[in-house]
Amino acid sequence: LYIGEEVGTGKGPAVDIALDPLEGTTICAKNLPNALAVIAIAEKGSLLFAPDVYMDKIAIGPGYPEGLIDIDASPAENLANLAKAKGVAVSDITACILDRPRHAKLIDAVRATGAAIRLIGDGDVAGVIHTTDPDETGIDIYLG
Repeated sequence: LYIGEEVGTGKGPAVDIALDPLEGTTICAKNLPNALAVIAIAEKGSLLFAPDVYMDKIAIGPGYPEGLIDIDASPAENLANLAKAKGVAVSDITACILDRPRHAKLIDAVRATGAAIRLIGDGDVAGVIHTTDPDETGIDIYLG
């Protein structure tokens, strides 16, 4: 789909669609796990128009109070808040970060806190999804 393309019959609610038919092209090509097809559907006009830009992302799993993490806070603050909410030391937290040169300062900042880091080569959507079940995946927070 191209931006602004209209699809469907015109009956029913009008929605916006964001589609990535292959999130993790490189990992798919290498026959590695976590390549995904991704679709988001929302009320017409409610999706952010942001073509081909990098954004800071942060995610934690469910069950935490609203406002526990803040995209504008430092990694140290967010990791400390998450550790406190989980009742563990920051050194018991694992952050998932996309391994890119643009994240070098972020990686250094997380390492300085004592938190563990799991770097991934591709597939940041999968990295975010991993935060939903840290007992299974070992990922407490996604940053990057």
